[in-house]
Amino acid sequence: MSQTVITIFIKCVEAITQGVLIQRVSSTDKEFHFQNWFKGRLKETGFNFEIGGRNSYPDFRMVKSTDGYELKGLAYPGRSTSFDSNSQVPTGLHNGRNIYYVFGRYPKNPDGDEYPVLDLVICHGDFLNVDHEYIHKNKSVKGFGSYGDIMIRDRKMYVVPTPFHLVKGLAHQCTLILPAGTQKNKNIISVGKLRRKEASELIVGYSFNLKTNQIIPKKIPNSNKGKEHIFQAWRVKGTSSQKISLNSFENKK
Repeated sequence: MSQTVITIFIKCVEAITQGVLIQRVSSTDKEFHFQNWFKGRLKETGFNFEIGGRNSYPDFRMVKSTDGYELKGLAYPGRSTSFDSNSQVPTGLHNGRNIYYVFGRYPKNPDGDEYPVLDLVICHGDFLNVDHEYIHKNKSVKGFGSYGDIMIRDRKMYVVPTPFHLVKGLAHQCTLILPAGTQKNKNIISVGKLRRKEASELIVGYSFNLKTNQIIPKKIPNSNKGKEHIFQAWRVKGTSSQKISLNSFENKK
């Protein structure tokens, strides 16, 4: 696994510690202010990177390594337990790239166009979903309506738990979550192991009744039921060393 993520994480923590603020261009900027802040940290690393388009995935792609970064800015207080993913179900491997998710919380109602990053989590995509096989596609069916000339487009949206929901002890800290066994770095310290277990069933399809508006999932047994995927949580040396753990509802799966 590439070490770009550790260097980038350290640069983010340094910027937060030094009070480098998010710069919002206008009050209508709902998406790119946090991305621009993160882009500044990428530039500080000296790594070459490419920026994806509005609907491409991930948001940033490293050039000399197969690492990609998807950004999720979260207003606080506000919705921080889940996020919407419109174009791609989260995963740790996409199109040959290791995918990392960057969650940054910032004030919901700032008193100006400059405000701080309150806390930060960078996690490997496998922490959110370890399935690398599923391919997202939008499909359609024709023939709906009185005259049979309306098309129904099946455009999937995935609502995904954030690390702030899954893990205790992330609030007001900067944390890096990587698969266990990642090469150690002298500048970061371990603050806990997180064990996620696979569910007993998998959804492989669904049907929607247009008369009753009911959606019915199709499930199959998961052959990997109960399989543990172990992740290590890290923080920059000199910051909080308080141990973190999965929330209790995760441990009861």
